[in-house]
Amino acid sequence: MVSGHLFHCRKSSWPAEEYVNRATLQLLDFDGGAPPDHAWRRRLNSHANRLKEFSVTFMEAIRMMRLGVRLWSYVREEASHGRKAPIDPFTREQCKPSASQGVPLGGMGSGSISRGFRGEFKHWQIIPGSCETSPVMANQFSIFISRDGGNKKYSSVLAPGQHEGLQKKGDLGISSWDWNLTGQHSTYHALFPRAWTVYDGEPDPDLKISCRQISPFIPHDYRESSLPTAVFVYTLVNTGRERAKVSLLMTWANSIGGVSHHSGGHINEPFIGDDGVSGVLLHHKTAKDNPPVTFAIAACETQNVTVTVLPSFGLSGENYVTAQGMWSTMVQDGHFERENFNAGPSMPSSVGETLCAAVSATTWVEPHGRCTVVFALAWSSPKVKFQKGCTYHRRYTKFYGTSERSALNLVHDALKKYKWWEEEIEKWQNPILKDEKLPEWYKFTLFNELYFLVAGGTVWTDGEAPKFEEKLSSGSSHHKSVKSKDQKPVSKDRHINMVAEQTLTDSNLSNEKTLSRTTSVPDLADGDSVRGCEYKESGYVMHQQDDPENVGRFLYLEGVEYIMWCTYDVHFYASFALLDLFPKIELTIQRDFARAVLHEDRRKVKFLADGSWGIRKVKGAVPHDLGTHDPWNEMNAYNIHDTSKWKDLNPKFVLQVYRDFAATGDMSFGRDVWPAVCAAMDYMEQFDRDGDGLVENDGFPDQTYDAWTVHGISAYCGCLWLAALQAAAAMAQRLGDCAYVEKFKIKFLKAKPVFESKLWNGSYFNYDSGSSSNSRSIQADQLAGQWYTASSGLPPLFDEIKTRNTLQKIFEFNVMKVRGGRMGAVNGMNPNGKVDECCMQSREIWTGVTYSLAATMLLHGMEHQAFATAEGIFITGWSEEGFGYWFQTPEGWTTDGHYRSLIYMRPLAIWAMQWALSPPKAILEAPKINMMDRVLISALNMRMVHDTGVRKIAPKNSCFGKTVCHCDC
Repeated sequence: MVSGHLFHCRKSSWPAEEYVNRATLQLLDFDGGAPPDHAWRRRLNSHANRLKEFSVTFMEAIRMMRLGVRLWSYVREEASHGRKAPIDPFTREQCKPSASQGVPLGGMGSGSISRGFRGEFKHWQIIPGSCETSPVMANQFSIFISRDGGNKKYSSVLAPGQHEGLQKKGDLGISSWDWNLTGQHSTYHALFPRAWTVYDGEPDPDLKISCRQISPFIPHDYRESSLPTAVFVYTLVNTGRERAKVSLLMTWANSIGGVSHHSGGHINEPFIGDDGVSGVLLHHKTAKDNPPVTFAIAACETQNVTVTVLPSFGLSGENYVTAQGMWSTMVQDGHFERENFNAGPSMPSSVGETLCAAVSATTWVEPHGRCTVVFALAWSSPKVKFQKGCTYHRRYTKFYGTSERSALNLVHDALKKYKWWEEEIEKWQNPILKDEKLPEWYKFTLFNELYFLVAGGTVWTDGEAPKFEEKLSSGSSHHKSVKSKDQKPVSKDRHINMVAEQTLTDSNLSNEKTLSRTTSVPDLADGDSVRGCEYKESGYVMHQQDDPENVGRFLYLEGVEYIMWCTYDVHFYASFALLDLFPKIELTIQRDFARAVLHEDRRKVKFLADGSWGIRKVKGAVPHDLGTHDPWNEMNAYNIHDTSKWKDLNPKFVLQVYRDFAATGDMSFGRDVWPAVCAAMDYMEQFDRDGDGLVENDGFPDQTYDAWTVHGISAYCGCLWLAALQAAAAMAQRLGDCAYVEKFKIKFLKAKPVFESKLWNGSYFNYDSGSSSNSRSIQADQLAGQWYTASSGLPPLFDEIKTRNTLQKIFEFNVMKVRGGRMGAVNGMNPNGKVDECCMQSREIWTGVTYSLAATMLLHGMEHQAFATAEGIFITGWSEEGFGYWFQTPEGWTTDGHYRSLIYMRPLAIWAMQWALSPPKAILEAPKINMMDRVLISALNMRMVHDTGVRKIAPKNSCFGKTVCHCDC
């Protein structure tokens, strides 16, 4: 734990009183209306600066020219099939990135909608892998106030009107609305998963307003955290002498972002639900055969609040009441007709027409009185369809069913349960927020970086078998069938069950609740093609429907610009957040990769870096990712390099598995994944070409720094390998596999002195053992293996003096010599104190790597250096003086502030810092292993260990085959 006060910046750097009048804060301090003491804050009139995109240097462009040509060709080929390439640096969004993001809406894995700090709804990710960045400006909250018998009136959209395309004269659409809010006296306060917008006398000088946005992100709650819904609680305080009639209005377009509202066929439908919940359902017919979506917008009617709706209005004035007409009604009356609830479903919208709906909630606020008005939004898109044919049901359908109309029940429950959500959120957050030893910026940045688990393109399925759909000539779909041995037609779902049942029988696991090791995938010959979901049984794990441990399957993107699911070398950094907050999800991801290790897919793939050809997935190699258009079944969407030759993926798998095993104490998980751990370790032996116990890099970027060439032994991969040997030995010991304990100890004892003798130079470990110009570069990430060793409760890899000297060197050079330590840690620094510019990645500052470096410092008692290092990410990315990367933290930036890859997975590594500050009890009490002790085992067992080849590995009838002796090693 932190031993004292660590305020690298001023102690009270973000007090609410600097943004909101203290008297206003006191007035709003009821029913949760006042913003919290610790939050990220911004004034609504803050300018949303355009962000500066990354660009390569001239020499980098020359070196990557051939790669660029091949990548361009690949992107065009994918586009010809109607697919988006996982990496496409050539296509730019029409909506330029700006410093305008805020807390996203909803839980995890059911599609997401972000909301900018100025109130705009943007970054729509309802369809997996697709992100529509532009805001839908018709989606707004507005207010109408009438005093003194109607002689004094105020009306305004509750968002600043400085948006392109607004305020057009004679417009019948939203430009005709009153955009009177300047934002000068309005502020935004963010503490994920909640946000507060305080309007301090805007637009009515005598009305104080707070809008509190709440989403059901509740750690360890695998039900509520999957729900696609959010609540908006308006707290009203009348400081005037006159009674005020206040009408709040929520407007919503029948759209999933972009120009989807123009596709036609959309229908709106009013409803009156139970307990006073009333609103409108917006049924959206998606294009390109994507599953439909239904939105629900609603408000809660109470004794003091009346709810009315306008089910349909348009922006063009052709078939519906115009946006201008709707606004005029609200200005005049403050509500809609009650008869509108009886209108029934609207006519389907025409192509090119924008169909919108409105919900109004009206109340009277007495002089010096207070009132609360609550709105909610929900969306139901129960099916997840990937582009190569597989359709799954989302996690929330386990509780709300598979109808799009479940949006009605979702919005109802949100309005009734949000107070309980808040109680659970506060129980989780308060111990950290009230810890006075932690810097203030760290507290709210820690929580706000979790935005990625909602806005990072997450998909969370119900854990059941996928449906297989194939287009018919008529455009409809049907379930494919396959033939069983007796040639009777069998549905694909039933076929999967048959495969699973046969595997259970063959493996003598019929009494197990889950099939943790599936049948091995049929090898695919060269040139064979697999369409849709032809071999889905290979990657699918069967669960009984009533199995409480079946929390479904989880995917999240590397980033919204890198469309690859669960990129594993990056998950290595981000996974601390999932393990700490949703450990069952983390274990499901690890099980997915464990199955993948034992899988081989021999279909040919062209690798774009050098134009060579290889197979998609090699048995024994950990995949780079779980795929793009057919996740879990067509892995390794990344095709720049052949990742079966990467040196970091397998050690990272072993390290993550051991950490998760140690942290959860889940012996079933350990036994299930142990064969994959052994296979992953055995696979790496081929890269120890000189027999010194260490793996060698092959003179190309064969690790997560995929533009940074490595020669010979490297600090990064070598340290990971040493840590993996130690973790594998510790896991083998706890599982009673003495043969492997001995094997990994012997390798570790052989490799460790070689690593130190070839790379240690007296103050840090050289980048690699080669003779290139950057071989002596100081790499910020050189102790990644030691970071995991310490995080997992394992003995240190090196003596403490070496480790602390290395961390101090990195702090003095990579951190403090870059803008005085105010930007984070640059990846590479030359010993002369100049940034290593041998490639684009060596000169970048990676946000997640900086957080992991800070975590390593914390684990070794260097608290001041740790928080000073991590604060550089806050200053550059989150502070008012920075570049505006809040809620879209990129992979990295250069020293002049050009970003690369916004909304990226790796910055979740800030939770590794919290892990270091408060390690779980299971880690602290985990059995220790002494790597210096030898274990004597039989010659037969040792021979069987050495004879195990990766190509011979296949799922066994038992976890350990014949090599296990059950003893305490």
